[in-house]
Amino acid sequence: MRKFVFIALIAIGFMSCSDDETTMVSLTQTEKDDLLTLREEEKLARDVYLYAFDKYGLDISSNISQSEQTHMDKILDLLNKYGLEDPALANRGEFTNQTLQTLYNDLTAQVDVSELTALVVGATIEDLDIRDIEDFESRTDKSDILNVYSKLKCGSRNHMRSYYSQLVLQDYIYNTQFISSDELSDIIVSDNEQCGRN
Repeated sequence: MRKFVFIALIAIGFMSCSDDETTMVSLTQTEKDDLLTLREEEKLARDVYLYAFDKYGLDISSNISQSEQTHMDKILDLLNKYGLEDPALANRGEFTNQTLQTLYNDLTAQVDVSELTALVVGATIEDLDIRDIEDFESRTDKSDILNVYSKLKCGSRNHMRSYYSQLVLQDYIYNTQFISSDELSDIIVSDNEQCGRN
């Protein structure tokens, strides 16, 4: 009986060590910076789309803003897992990252011009998102982070398809600004994807 208890305690000890090793995985500063940036970049997308919905009542802006909230939540889960402080401010249109603050101000000014430019802004944000996530993917080997990046990039491709199709209906052809024209072509000629869950 004592031998059994002793073996059981050893097994529990090994399990505990394994759990500790999982939670103690450290991130490089680049990985941390990328997660913090992406958390606010997804907030920027959500906030700009809500701004556009308030101004024009576009269903596409409302629907995709909800998806962006889900993207924000997925990144927040990673921030919490790795003990990083959340940079996202509670108020809409306010950002810790001043580069993103300036970008938000510029994009909402473009949204103010017309409903068409609001759609162009949507495509531009998804264009930027895809490019940035691809950059972030190249700078980490953490499977949990790569899994989230993959799902978010999949969502952004779907969003790009939606905005692009709306622009085509208005006889406007969006020219890519961040990803390659070949990558954009591959996205818009393919069907919406099932991006899965975390």
